[in-house]
Amino acid sequence: MANHHSPAEERDLSKQGQYQPTIRELPSGERPRERLARLGASALSDSELLAIILRVGVGGENVVRVAERLLARFGGLSGLARATIAEIEREHGIGQAKAVQMKAAFELGRRLLVEAPDERPQVTSPAEAAALVTADMAHLQREELRVILLDTRHRVVHLQTVYVGSINASLIRVSELFQEAITRNCPALVVAHNHPSGDPTPSPEDVQVTRQLVEAGRLLDIDVLDHLIIGQGSYVSLRERGLGFD
Repeated sequence: MANHHSPAEERDLSKQGQYQPTIRELPSGERPRERLARLGASALSDSELLAIILRVGVGGENVVRVAERLLARFGGLSGLARATIAEIEREHGIGQAKAVQMKAAFELGRRLLVEAPDERPQVTSPAEAAALVTADMAHLQREELRVILLDTRHRVVHLQTVYVGSINASLIRVSELFQEAITRNCPALVVAHNHPSGDPTPSPEDVQVTRQLVEAGRLLDIDVLDHLIIGQGSYVSLRERGLGFD
């Protein structure tokens, strides 16, 4: 392994939990570019795709960690896409070149959606909704809650990470979860979150969250079609089980 710090500095960084190997130091099977070439873009997480655009990290922080930090700071891809170049440049390790590269990538994605709306995936069943997120969420080490925003024909408009961490009713702010749907005038959505244990069995808390979101959606005239729990190799649809959809 190539050393980018003195041995004493590496020990200090490791103690603080701050040292990560560079991308070149990772096994080839774990590097984002190699994973995309082998598995396809859909198999990569948001942070891995963003890391490919950023290309390199900063001292003591590899490029995937930089990407994760940016997504956390701006509230996911949608927040990062809305941020100005000046706001992105203020983040540690992000100069104008990287900020411009990200904005260019987001703009290309936006133009593709405008040019080919009929090519967007359509969600007509829990299985189709789960297929959009399972590859990315099945092996996450922390809980994440994501929202799949849909148009009137249930075609995907946007996929957004809303929360990272413990998912429970006391922490979820309904206004945050529905904000993007309101902004984009989306009449329907699907909620999905993962269980890092790998077991997608719904908890009482999951049912409570579902009931809260369904009721809020009715007030906002936004149809919460389903709440999916993603495990390792399987998922559970709370609508199919009649949980929280009274």
